[in-house]
Amino acid sequence: MRRLRANPTLRRMVRETHVTVDDLIAPLFVQTGAGVREPIASMPGQFRFSIEQAVLEARELHELGLPAVILFGIPDSKDATGTGAYDADGPVPQAIRALKSALPEMCVIADVCACEYTSHGHCGILHEHSVDNDQTLELLQRASVCYAQAGADIVAPSDMMDGRVAAIRQALDAAQYSEVPIMSYAAKFAGAFYGPFRDAAGSTPSFGDRRSYQMDAANRREALREMELDIEEGADVLMVKPALFCLDILREARDRFDLPMCAYNVSSEYSMIKAAGQLGWIDEARLIDETLLSIKRAGADLIITYHAKEWAQLNR
Repeated sequence: MRRLRANPTLRRMVRETHVTVDDLIAPLFVQTGAGVREPIASMPGQFRFSIEQAVLEARELHELGLPAVILFGIPDSKDATGTGAYDADGPVPQAIRALKSALPEMCVIADVCACEYTSHGHCGILHEHSVDNDQTLELLQRASVCYAQAGADIVAPSDMMDGRVAAIRQALDAAQYSEVPIMSYAAKFAGAFYGPFRDAAGSTPSFGDRRSYQMDAANRREALREMELDIEEGADVLMVKPALFCLDILREARDRFDLPMCAYNVSSEYSMIKAAGQLGWIDEARLIDETLLSIKRAGADLIITYHAKEWAQLNR
C-alpha cells in the first residue's frame, strides 16, 4: 500500500477527494450603517459588515474564485414576532440588491429564520413559551418571498419548523419565483456548537433553548427521516449542521439521497481551530485543509465555512 504514497506527485495523482473553491460558501453578517467592519471577538477573522463593506468583502471573495456567500442579518431593532425578517429595507434585502448589482455572477444565498429578528431569540413566533410551528411558517414564507424579490439566488430555511419547505415552495411559486431553489437545513441539531454565531448575530434565546424544534444530537435515523420529508416537500439541496460532528449523518445521507448535499462547518468548529492556532498548539493552515477535506470526503458537495476566504488565499 505504501508504494503509491512514496512522493508528493504519486500521492496527488491517486488522491480520491479534492476540495476546490467551487465547493465553498462564505457566510457574511450584514447590518445597516456605513463604514462598519466590526470584528467578532469569538470568531477571529470574521466581521459584521455594513452593506457597502459587505460588497467589498464579497468582491475579494469573488477575486479568490469563491462562488457564493450566505447572508445573515443583524437588524436595527427586534420584536416578538420577528417582522424584521421580511422587511424589504432590512439589512439582508439591502445586501442582496447591492451584491447582485455589483457582482451579478456571484451566488447570493439568504438564510431564512426568525432568530436574528425576534426579541426573545427563538426561531419562530411564540405561543406562551413554545414556538408556534404553523404561525412561524407564514413568517418564513414572507421572508423567503422578500429575499427572492430582492434578487436572492437561493433561500435557505434554518428554523427547523415542520412543513417549512413545502410552505416556502408554495409561496415562492405563487409569487412567480418558482426558479428560486431551496437549500434546506434538513438535519440541524440542537447543541452547544453555535455559541460564537449567536454572539455575532445577537440571537441567543432569552429563555430556554431550541431543543423542542431542533434535532436531538443523539438521533441518526430521525435525521434521515427529516431529509426524506424535505425531499418530498420540494427541497433542492439538503444540509447537515454541524458538519464535523455529524460526518456519519452526512455520509449516510450521501449514500441514500441523490440531491446535492451541503454541510455547515459551524462557528464553534471554526473558533476552536482559531483559538488553538492563536495559542500555537496546532498547524492551523494544515488543520483547516484537513477539516474541509474530511467534510468533502464524507459526502458534501458544498461546504458553508468561515474558513472559506483563508483557505482560498492559502490555496491560490
